[in-house]
Amino acid sequence: MAVLWGSTFFSIKRVVDHIPVADFLAVRFLISGILLTIIFRKSLKMSRKTFIQGLFLGVLWAVAQLLQTQGLSMTSASISGFVTGLYVVFTPVIAWIMYRSKLGAWTWVAVGLATVGLAALTIHPTQGDPLVGQGEILTVGCAIMYAVHIVIMGRWSTPEEAGALSIGQSLSMTVVFFIAAAPGGITLPTGIVDWAWMMYLAVLCGALTLLIQTWAQGLMDATKAAVIMCSEPLWATFFAILFGGERPGWMFALGAVAILGAMYLVIRPPVRHGQAATPVA
Repeated sequence: MAVLWGSTFFSIKRVVDHIPVADFLAVRFLISGILLTIIFRKSLKMSRKTFIQGLFLGVLWAVAQLLQTQGLSMTSASISGFVTGLYVVFTPVIAWIMYRSKLGAWTWVAVGLATVGLAALTIHPTQGDPLVGQGEILTVGCAIMYAVHIVIMGRWSTPEEAGALSIGQSLSMTVVFFIAAAPGGITLPTGIVDWAWMMYLAVLCGALTLLIQTWAQGLMDATKAAVIMCSEPLWATFFAILFGGERPGWMFALGAVAILGAMYLVIRPPVRHGQAATPVA
């Protein structure tokens, strides 16, 4: 899932050069929703509680997607990937705020380190440019919304209801995106290449990843889920350099290292007395 998500930064940036953000998301998640409904049609007989939970989670995800995609249209794919990855740091903090989950001292150190990394990635010292880019600000908002989604998903999701929750989320996301796109009319992709990217993003990076996340979060806590997802920025940078022609500078490297360090501090296993830490599987 993290590899597929990482590939979306480069591929989405190509698509939104030709299609407005809201229009792209509306079409993408309409396709995802139809596919999920066909595959999990038996899950349509879900309880009212599950349906409402799915709708609410979908709205959270839709807001995050709108912020992320709009922000991506204003910044590079590699920077967007790393700033989005801050949800790994935000997740335990938000879990503490919402549910008073235990929060260790190293998490606060990670927050400070992530702030340094974020500054390195987003502050533009070049004269004539805004000090902090609007695209990066929107992406920070997206990371916060993703973290809220992860925390709540961890509380509500079960493997048995993965299909039902995925359908509910997909339905509400599609409605939100179509409302956002409606004032200017819906612009559809043109040409085989744009439609090929749209199908890739809708089927593999939309329906499949949503189902994987919903199912997997029924088996692990929110912080561990965020940890595994934290490889997404690395894959985003990999694809941006390999296929997007991006060449990040030293400020990007500094920010990336700081954010990766913050991610590690958040997810590092506790060290018991007289026992060395072992990697998280």
